[in-house]
Amino acid sequence: MSTYRAFEATGVHNLRLVERDLVDPAPGHVRVRVEACGVCHSDVLAVEGLRTDPSSPVVPGHEIVGLIDAVGAGVTAWRPGDRVGIGFLNGHCGECERCRRGDFVNCLHQEQTGTTVDGGYAEVAYARASGLVRVPDDMPAADAAPLLCAGLTTFTALQQAPIRAGALVAVQGIGGLGHLALQYARGLGYRVAAIARGREKEKLARELGAHEYIDSAVTDPGTALADLGGAAAIVATASSGTSMNPLVRGLAPGGSLVVVGAAPDPLTVATPDLIFGTRRIVGSLTGSSIENEDNLAFSLAHGIRPSIETMPFAQAMDGYERMLSGNARFRVVLDIAG
Repeated sequence: MSTYRAFEATGVHNLRLVERDLVDPAPGHVRVRVEACGVCHSDVLAVEGLRTDPSSPVVPGHEIVGLIDAVGAGVTAWRPGDRVGIGFLNGHCGECERCRRGDFVNCLHQEQTGTTVDGGYAEVAYARASGLVRVPDDMPAADAAPLLCAGLTTFTALQQAPIRAGALVAVQGIGGLGHLALQYARGLGYRVAAIARGREKEKLARELGAHEYIDSAVTDPGTALADLGGAAAIVATASSGTSMNPLVRGLAPGGSLVVVGAAPDPLTVATPDLIFGTRRIVGSLTGSSIENEDNLAFSLAHGIRPSIETMPFAQAMDGYERMLSGNARFRVVLDIAG
């Protein structure tokens, strides 16, 4: 095999199937035969032209599971046949100030898979060895793929602040991120409250691990959380700053609002709500490659699985459209190997 198929994004809302030449991995990199790739909302950065140069083709996708088939010079910890994952961060440099301080997520020279470098809407993907995640053999590729991004994002968010076992933790939104955050919060031993709009979502929320359900369509969620004693942490997954505004009032003293949902509108807060109670608002992006291995191991041990819809590789644009519509329940995964 001297070529492979890939979907290239150019311009705005355009994916084109192309044949690419198979090349050897660069020093410090590996080449991966892709088994599955999740479709994430962040893929809009590539497909909708939200990049520095939208005319330059790039392969979207950063929830990649596959098998290494070649390693570049200097790679010693990985070998052909290893089952790996590649997430949003394509591998840290190990040399910049942030890396030298152990902050690999904020490496100053780290590429973003599927946005600044080619991703997984393809039969083959490339990545820095430092960005690789070992995927358990007994975890299906289609399940592992969303956990590499949506799973890690919420798993890491729940660890942004020390929370005692049994404390109240709230998850705002039951979607691609929220349905996993509820499972993680329950698995970590917290008392879990789900916040969503409409009573019809309560049954699902409780099935996913929620002890309490707050319908934000009829109840102020901050007041409802305060009535429950206040949340040690609230993970905000909704893509709406306005919907997050009342949540700070629902934090217990010392509690944290952890924002993982990227929203076009601002989040506003009354300063006394922060000062009185020593509360805080923090953002959380993702985790490092080794933290992603912890995430997969935890997910496997606690039976945490994403709700997925699989689509064949040839229907990548349909899968992207399905994700974009908001109708998927809850993650779309492209089956590359099948």
